[in-house]
Amino acid sequence: MATRTESQAGSPERRPELDAIRMLVVIGLIFFHSALVFATEGDFYVTNSETTEVVTVIAGFGVVWAMPLLFLISGLGARHSLRRRGEGRFVTERLLRLGVPLVIATVLLNPLPQWLRQRSSDPGYDEPYLDFLPHFFDVRVEFEEFPFLVQGRYFETGHLWFVVLLLTFSLMLAPLHRWLPHAPARRAMDRMAAAASVRRGLVLLPAVVFAALCAFAGMEEDYAGWHRWSYLLFFAAGFVLATDTRWRTAMRRDAAAAAWLGVLLFVSAAPGFITADDPFTQTTALATASRALFGAAGWCLVVAIPGLLDRPGHRLPREPVTSPDRASRRRAYGYLAAAVLPLYVLHQPIVVAVAYVVVGWSAPIAVEYVVLVTVSLALTLAAYELLVRRTRVTRFLFGMRA
Repeated sequence: MATRTESQAGSPERRPELDAIRMLVVIGLIFFHSALVFATEGDFYVTNSETTEVVTVIAGFGVVWAMPLLFLISGLGARHSLRRRGEGRFVTERLLRLGVPLVIATVLLNPLPQWLRQRSSDPGYDEPYLDFLPHFFDVRVEFEEFPFLVQGRYFETGHLWFVVLLLTFSLMLAPLHRWLPHAPARRAMDRMAAAASVRRGLVLLPAVVFAALCAFAGMEEDYAGWHRWSYLLFFAAGFVLATDTRWRTAMRRDAAAAAWLGVLLFVSAAPGFITADDPFTQTTALATASRALFGAAGWCLVVAIPGLLDRPGHRLPREPVTSPDRASRRRAYGYLAAAVLPLYVLHQPIVVAVAYVVVGWSAPIAVEYVVLVTVSLALTLAAYELLVRRTRVTRFLFGMRA
């Protein structure tokens, strides 16, 4: 998932702030999923006996922008990758780098959280893990759940829903690579980019589309709150934004206003989500309006965060190439940038396994949470370093380049 964009002249430019966002979101998911163990609302695999409403509010603010931003950045990277590789090589690369780890993780990692869910929710459940596996893989095909075609009583894609959607969207939009450079598509996109570059706030107009989709199509708790096809729009938006640097200029210019508006809209949506019986699907005026505000807030924050971080004119003076501090930062940056997909794949089963042990303690929530995050983060990084990174075979199985 390279994060570059095309200039008007057609040359790609590296966007290090987008790589940094990807790294921070994926590492942040360890903190996020650890917090769900202590949430009053929701149905996480393992739940602590003592919970707090604070987690619901804080988690909600992460949900509104984190995964949408990952999809937008992935769309940016997909456009560049298509331009560099061509459609055929792009499809092959996506099937290998996303499809292979999807299958491997579904078979080797995903059964564990579901087994621990059974043991946590039912004290009398004592079925051994190996005996549970046939139940997990007792599946059927349901076409109406596309792209999550494989369904079962215990089977789930779990946190890999992101990989399923990312692979699906990549394959769906790959043919656009041939269509976008041609008029009238090229002329229409050029006019939109030109208008956004001179008119303040125009880059925020898609918020209306996301508001309508959330309001009337509903939201899906299993996919980080957003409707699965909302993510297609974020991915497609990134695909389009990568075609012209004037979009980048508009996002940078309007970032502060987008941030304030996004926070205001989210705060306005929060009471409805707290008080409605089922804010994700209810058709009451309160639930519908709250979803609309949430959807609009999501787009505003997705514009704001990259725009605020993209400040080429305010960079610190460059350190000498031989600076030890700079060299160590570059090594750490490169290490984490390459680790994003494997860390994403590995983290949730580890968080659930550690949580299964921690929730049995008689300790304050803050203590349990710190221990859960610390141990889960350490084990996830250790699993990546020792079990994934060091051999060609394991790198391939987890979607890394050789």
